Amino acid sequence: MAVSHAAKSRLDALRQRPSNGADLNERNKTMSWLYLGIAVIFEIAVAISAGRAMGFTRLSWTVATLISGAIATFFLSLALLTFDVGVGYAIWTSVAGVGIVVIGALFFGQRLNWQKILGMVVVIGGVVGLRLSGAA
Repeated sequence: MAVSHAAKSRLDALRQRPSNGADLNERNKTMSWLYLGIAVIFEIAVAISAGRAMGFTRLSWTVATLISGAIATFFLSLALLTFDVGVGYAIWTSVAGVGIVVIGALFFGQRLNWQKILGMVVVIGGVVGLRLSGAA
């Protein structure tokens, strides 16, 4: 397969450009946060669709649960290329858990009491603590 002259010139320019390790590391961290955010969104979708699957007796909701779970796991695995496994997993599960509780209260008529709110505050404090510690 022949490569056009313009494409070859761009490729040569990229090869010759000095790479700055700090810039690359920052880009990797930014992308990891994006991947983690996508994983959280799909994990919330897993919880919602699993609730609708009625013990996996509804085929469409079961399929939605499995596909959402696979996508969430895929993006989590991408995020874990940069984050420590324990930290990345802790952030993923805690942010998704808080999101599920909030969505349940907003859209599914689930009640929020002071114990749930306190629990969410503690979870969010833990995530902030991980972030401030430099672990994430």
